[in-house]
Amino acid sequence: MDIPHVFQEKIINCFGIPGETWLHALGAKTKEIAKKWGLILESPVNNLSYNYVINVKDKNNNEYILKMGLPGFDFQNEVRTVQHYDGNGCAKVIQSDLEIGAMLLEKLQPGKMLSAIEDEEVVIKTFCEVWKSIRRPLPETGEYPTITNWASAFSNYRKMFPTNDGPIPTERVNMAETYIEEIMQSSTKIQLLHGDLHHENILYSTERGWLAIDPKGVGGDSHFDLVSFMINHLFTKPNPKELLRLRVETISEQLDLNRERLLEAAIGMSTLYACWGVEDKDPDWKGTYQCVLWFDEFLRA
Repeated sequence: MDIPHVFQEKIINCFGIPGETWLHALGAKTKEIAKKWGLILESPVNNLSYNYVINVKDKNNNEYILKMGLPGFDFQNEVRTVQHYDGNGCAKVIQSDLEIGAMLLEKLQPGKMLSAIEDEEVVIKTFCEVWKSIRRPLPETGEYPTITNWASAFSNYRKMFPTNDGPIPTERVNMAETYIEEIMQSSTKIQLLHGDLHHENILYSTERGWLAIDPKGVGGDSHFDLVSFMINHLFTKPNPKELLRLRVETISEQLDLNRERLLEAAIGMSTLYACWGVEDKDPDWKGTYQCVLWFDEFLRA
């Protein structure tokens, strides 16, 4: 089975020994679940992140997506979140096996990613429509994590660099933590957030239009669910700073949001992403941190 080396490195950097153990058993577990569900394994998708995602067919030649992840709370939470959306604004889950860490999903056809659209105004408008379509109150049942839980990574970062000798200054980390705490405390309605809503997680279906995939499922203020998109696909463009400014201004206008609150949420979340990147040895943390500095500049202007 084709398991790209870059994917393996990412899993080991993120999960350590449990990740190595999972990778070692991945081939056998994937074949086991394929046999159990009557699936024919084909090729993995091109943009693997922290799950092994492979194209499959059933005995009737119907196409699906098989997603294999490390069994545990995070995977269970994702399954629970997809089931809660129940195909409304999000791809449907067909069946799952929480013990193995497997999820069978509908395959969106043609499955074009939002990143394939070149017109930035169209991209932002489409993103905003999908963002609106998946707004839900946080379910009263189910132990969903919250953005506050995620923000515990700030404490981990400070422990890694107790003398403020890390690549991200402690005062920036403290400021981000404060923004997240203040927004969470002042939010009148904690919502179920996608948690990773960006270009590659928005796909086009001929039958159902643009839909979200791969929700993390986290409770928080709706502003937090805008940040992954705003900082995505910036540094391949001619003027990333101005593109980021355009996204901030256009999203604020189209969704009728408080610009200051959006920028504070953006500083908080992008700093969190950068801290995760440092911890996971992901070189992309530098670009993410640059976005923090630009968001702060926009806020102070």
